[in-house]
Amino acid sequence: MTRILVVSDTHGDERALWQALEEQPDARTVIHLGDGARETETMAELCKDRRFYIVRGNNDWGGAYRQLPETALEIVAGKRIFFTHGHRYDVKMGIYRVVCAARERQADVLLFGHTHQPLVDYEEGLHILNPGSLAYGRPTYGLLDITDAGIVPHTVSLRS
Repeated sequence: MTRILVVSDTHGDERALWQALEEQPDARTVIHLGDGARETETMAELCKDRRFYIVRGNNDWGGAYRQLPETALEIVAGKRIFFTHGHRYDVKMGIYRVVCAARERQADVLLFGHTHQPLVDYEEGLHILNPGSLAYGRPTYGLLDITDAGIVPHTVSLRS
């Protein structure tokens, strides 16, 4: 089994990101969906044994963060994972556009953030996961398990 930790919208809360990493020691891959590039780069330096992927959110605008991609497609454990922050697809107004973008890339999984609201869905062969936010409301993150039996996305509340 491959476990991927999916986080978004940490908005400077390094402590919450560190806690999510500690809660999921088996997640050797970490995908951050934006609005937290600074703390994610810090964690990547501290956790050299994990693979970090980062896309830029609408609040990751300073300095070198402008160079981060807004979208990415990675193949992990044989599955095509498309991920983005979501603001360029107006996900607060609905997910149709971002779903279309994932389908254009023949993705098996779509990951997005920006709304601060966790979401797990499945639509005609596409697994959809929004991990929510580690910084606002009840802090949540996502897990994406890729097993021989299939793909299992779910959200988890950060332990108090």
